Amino acid sequence: MEKKKISYWKYIKPHLIYFILGPIFMIMEILGEVVLPAWMANIINIGAANHDVTYIWHTGVNMIVFAFIMMFGGIGGAWFAVNASLHFGEDLRKDIFGKIQTFSFANLDKFSTGSLVTRLTNDITQIQNMITMLLRMMLRAPGMMIGAIIMSFTINRRLAMILLVVMPVLMAGIAILIKVGFPRFMKLQEKVDALNNNVRENLTNVRVIKSFVREKDENKKFAAANEDLANTGIGALRVLVITWPFFSLIMDATVLLVVWLGGQQIIAGDMEVGSLTAFISYIFQVLFSLMMLAMILLQVPRASASSKRIKEVLGTDVDLNDIYAEHKDAEVTKGGITFKDVSFRYYKDSPESVLAHIDLEIKPGETLGIIGPTGCGKTTLVSLIPRLYDVDEGQVLVDGIDVRDYSLKNLREGVGMVLQKNVLFSGTIAENLKWGDPEADMSVIEEFADKAQADAFVKDFTDGYETILGQGGVNVSGGQKQRLCIARALLKKPKILILDDSTSAVDTATERKIREAFNTTLQDTTTIIIAQRISSVMDADKIVVMEDGVITGVGTHEELLKSNVLYQEIFDSQMDNAKEVG
Repeated sequence: MEKKKISYWKYIKPHLIYFILGPIFMIMEILGEVVLPAWMANIINIGAANHDVTYIWHTGVNMIVFAFIMMFGGIGGAWFAVNASLHFGEDLRKDIFGKIQTFSFANLDKFSTGSLVTRLTNDITQIQNMITMLLRMMLRAPGMMIGAIIMSFTINRRLAMILLVVMPVLMAGIAILIKVGFPRFMKLQEKVDALNNNVRENLTNVRVIKSFVREKDENKKFAAANEDLANTGIGALRVLVITWPFFSLIMDATVLLVVWLGGQQIIAGDMEVGSLTAFISYIFQVLFSLMMLAMILLQVPRASASSKRIKEVLGTDVDLNDIYAEHKDAEVTKGGITFKDVSFRYYKDSPESVLAHIDLEIKPGETLGIIGPTGCGKTTLVSLIPRLYDVDEGQVLVDGIDVRDYSLKNLREGVGMVLQKNVLFSGTIAENLKWGDPEADMSVIEEFADKAQADAFVKDFTDGYETILGQGGVNVSGGQKQRLCIARALLKKPKILILDDSTSAVDTATERKIREAFNTTLQDTTTIIIAQRISSVMDADKIVVMEDGVITGVGTHEELLKSNVLYQEIFDSQMDNAKEVG
């Protein structure tokens, strides 16, 4: 995977005011935390010791005013930090989603769907949490620590020397925490991916699972993935379980040592009670600052792991683009297609080609049938036309222009495709059909749905074309889904229409009506029909027979029956099956 230098500055810059004001407001809290213990010491050492009620009241009022200023600063700092992180995440999420939309099929093959979902959600949330924590603590923690250290040395230099011993110990613990925690949190995100994949696959295919009564097996798979995630999470958080008590022990031991040594100094008359009280407060502030830094640094490994995964998506080179296209303004006007010595591999280091030395010419307006055994490269061949993949060798020309020289938009606008796996989206039937033509009115939608033999069954639904489809069109049958997808492609009025086994779930009578509609509706459209049934392609102007990634025969139905052994075998086996069924 290509590595690029990805900067987050573009997501910070539009909201820079939030990133600046958040820490500034936090300074108000820092000032209060540094000043208040000193004033409290003065109340004890001066006001209480001299029975000066006026001094106590005056200092107390100042402390109350400062407390309100601290509250205002804390609220403002938190508000700006949250806004900064949420807007940052919003823009980043939008860019990642947009980048995924530009991915080719080859790019998508590198990431699982569950992994992309996790990166768009959980990983961005981790970075948002990190930003919020940084903006609230990146000035507060070091500022409070530095201020408290200075005040500690001002009050009692000898006692303050204790900090010079304790702080390196705590910092060493924090360093160990980061070193051990980072790989564990990286592993944790991978387990979240695995669980998301499991859930997505299960929910998407829940009807298949129920039909095969595989609920128990799927529950076991989910339980295993869930337990794996839990165990990995426990392993990652075990670092916290061990280190937090260690930090707390050091803090408590430090306070006890300060109280013991300070108490001795008070007895000896070298220190006042108020000064010891303030000193203990400053000690707590120093130690608490280190704890806050530990929290930030603990979040760093998880956020870094998430950032690395996000940058993998943003930094991926899209291997299909039209940057160097020489005919960006060209549109598909006729629909002629030529394959010139085309070879293709899914895995570029594989010695064997999925397609090898394909030469084929399809004239504008011609109907081409493609038939052959499963896995022989039929779908791969037609996927090269709209550039879902790029050839490794040779050329694919549309209207005499290399498909790589079109803009992707113009090329794909000219090609309609009904894929093997028919996909409908959540929404109404009308909204799904309008993917073909967003401006189509209901009369046009009904006309093309009728040509695809879908209008009748749609109108049988209570809500007709306003019927809400479940995710993926789960509340319509396979044959109904295929007909809706064909109608959607027809509405696009493409110059090239590719039907990839798109009538396999409909009966032969319905398929015949659809083919008849093609003859009248698609007279000027180049139509490519991939099929398993010879009856689906036998009326085509030309039929291509494929086997093991090569073309073994081209001709009409009658010509291939005489000249192509594989075509004869397929025809005979299907005729024999038809007789047996009859």
